[in-house]
Amino acid sequence: MLHDDLQSEFHALLPGRDQGQGATRRTALQAALGLGYAAAAAPLMAQTAIKTPADGLTAGEVSYTVGGFKVPAYRAAPAGKTGLPVVLVIQEIFGVHEYIADVCRRFARAGYLAIAPELYARQGDPATYGEVAKLMAEVVSKVPDAQVLADLDGAVQWAGANGGDLARVGITGFCWGGRITWLYAAHGPVKAGVAWYGRLVGQSTEMTPKHPVDVAPIIKGPVLGLYGAADTGIPLDTVDKMKSALANGSAAAKASEFVVYPEAPHAFHADYRASFRKEPAEDGWKRALAWFKAHGVA
Repeated sequence: MLHDDLQSEFHALLPGRDQGQGATRRTALQAALGLGYAAAAAPLMAQTAIKTPADGLTAGEVSYTVGGFKVPAYRAAPAGKTGLPVVLVIQEIFGVHEYIADVCRRFARAGYLAIAPELYARQGDPATYGEVAKLMAEVVSKVPDAQVLADLDGAVQWAGANGGDLARVGITGFCWGGRITWLYAAHGPVKAGVAWYGRLVGQSTEMTPKHPVDVAPIIKGPVLGLYGAADTGIPLDTVDKMKSALANGSAAAKASEFVVYPEAPHAFHADYRASFRKEPAEDGWKRALAWFKAHGVA
């Protein structure tokens, strides 16, 4: 049976696309730089709705070390500026590719230092996988939450040493990254988070000992959850469970909110896929920026 995050992503995949093309991690990062997008993203790519230029930005590949491992990442920020608010951008199960890089550039144009670490880098390169189930079995399912949280801690520290203001850190993520957004809001030094259709409940395993509903009461920064009522992988009753858990938690937990778009499917913000829905995507983006501003990130 497919992992819940994978199930949601699987339903949002484009029908009839060739899933056999691959690329190295280097190619994927070059894609994020705009050098090899077609090679890295062709298996999933529809017509990209948004293409954010890097003019006036410092954007591209960086790395930082956590536990002796060099973690690759994509970052974008207004060129020549320091003291910037920081936003961690967390990937879907497909890793850091052009869509995630473009989200970073969108935040950079809004005045942020945005950084998207490759959180599967130790386990494998998602760009080399043509089969979703194989990607899940061989890479995603082997990524421990503890590793992810530590790598995000490292990203925050890198940002602080490279123009970011660590008193103003936010986090946002999509599907797999939406779940991580909730978890990191209970773990790291974030003032606020925005979770896009992240799984909220699940079975406890060695790799994933806790899920958002388990950590909801101890959230340190309020989270805005953006979800779709037509998401076949995230039942609305799990949203209700999360709301109840948040209501019995910290001040930040109680300040968290949900917006559920009535006809939106999973991955409605992913403008390179058939699941993209322009109106909820644009509304969610405006709400995300407003949320970060209201809670002291911007």
